[in-house]
Amino acid sequence: MTDFNDVYLKKTPKSKTLFEKATKVMPGGVCHNIRYFPPYPVYINRTKGSKIYDIDGNEFTDYWMGHYSLIFGHAPEPIIYALKEQLENGTHWGITNNLQVEFAELVHNIVPCAEMVRFGVSGTEATMYAVRLARAHTKRKIIAKVEGGWHGGNSFLSVYIHKPYDKPDSAGLLPEATKYTIGLPFNDIELTSQILLKHKDDLAAVIIEPVVGAGGFIPAEKEYLKALRELTEEFDSELIFDEVITGFRLALGGAQEFYDILPDLVTFGKILGGGMPIGAVCGREDILDLASPLKDRKKWDSALVGGGTFSINPLSMIAGIKTLSILQKDERKIYPRINAMGQNARQGIEKVLIEQGINAKCTGVGSLFQTHFPYEEDVTLKNPRDIEFLTDAKKRDKEFKLRLINRGFFVMHGGGAVSTAHKESEINQLIEAASVIGSKMK
Repeated sequence: MTDFNDVYLKKTPKSKTLFEKATKVMPGGVCHNIRYFPPYPVYINRTKGSKIYDIDGNEFTDYWMGHYSLIFGHAPEPIIYALKEQLENGTHWGITNNLQVEFAELVHNIVPCAEMVRFGVSGTEATMYAVRLARAHTKRKIIAKVEGGWHGGNSFLSVYIHKPYDKPDSAGLLPEATKYTIGLPFNDIELTSQILLKHKDDLAAVIIEPVVGAGGFIPAEKEYLKALRELTEEFDSELIFDEVITGFRLALGGAQEFYDILPDLVTFGKILGGGMPIGAVCGREDILDLASPLKDRKKWDSALVGGGTFSINPLSMIAGIKTLSILQKDERKIYPRINAMGQNARQGIEKVLIEQGINAKCTGVGSLFQTHFPYEEDVTLKNPRDIEFLTDAKKRDKEFKLRLINRGFFVMHGGGAVSTAHKESEINQLIEAASVIGSKMK
């Protein structure tokens, strides 16, 4: 038993007991596999601001921030107040309402490519519908997805995520599901161009996370995104930005504003919902129009973008409206501050670990950061393949994670997302903890 494991076991006995109960009623004791980590996950029962508290009474500074969705931190007062007011009017209507119009207009005004908006309940749903719309509009089959991109649990996108890249990321998927899905090497313009040229006649769309989440928070190079834009335009295909993570985080208008590159379609989740379940697909009017019930089309000539039972849920609408309104009003204060803290975290963690003799690289952009442990010195991490094959994921996701948890910091993949609730002093404390941990990881 390792020393950091022993410390964790002593700090979290109630979590251990609850995990043992959980495994009897849920597979693996969880409902999302990313939330499990050995020997067992910590169980939370309350949160506020930058802090989370577990059932053993431990306090942690949280950098996971609800899968990066809580840009204002946990339980921000303006959002909680708006939700309490809305609760008096009902939790779910399933009928068109004024809130959806107000929210759609807000998204339309903020997001550069959002000529039209349709809301759903998750990012997975949004990417599924975006691909469906692209295929319906182009009347083509092939979707090219950039390696390392996680676009939710969609069957036709559950490949080229992790090594080995030619194998699906789940059992139970028919080969036909990904028959028309091809992979593209991230940040490699030459090889990407060759692959797209080969498939151009049946290429419906290219989908990419501008900052690959599951692929290590590697940001796309602007020239790579520019090449994708030019190639899809040349081949009469569509460019889809999956901004479930980057939307309203890198900038108010997301990665498309940050990089100044306009996609045809964009998908959102996370921050858009203000802490409530949300999904959205937005983009060109002529593409989204395929989902309109106002046109006299046969159903097989329309694109079914259903949104689900809980789409335009009033709680999600009001929380989203409040979130985007605050971001829009205070963008000149919010984004420079959280992006500067993110930069400090990346530079500081990498620096102190290297000073302790640890091979370390901190990736990310803006308020996003992840820590990696290359096997060799002076390694450049340019794409998800580099993360997969050149770094020690076990050291990152077990030892580094548990050591940070033991010192009062909750991270995912060696990092996470900075919120407005975080203070500069908390970033400095995280860096200091990384330095102490580095001296023990030798």
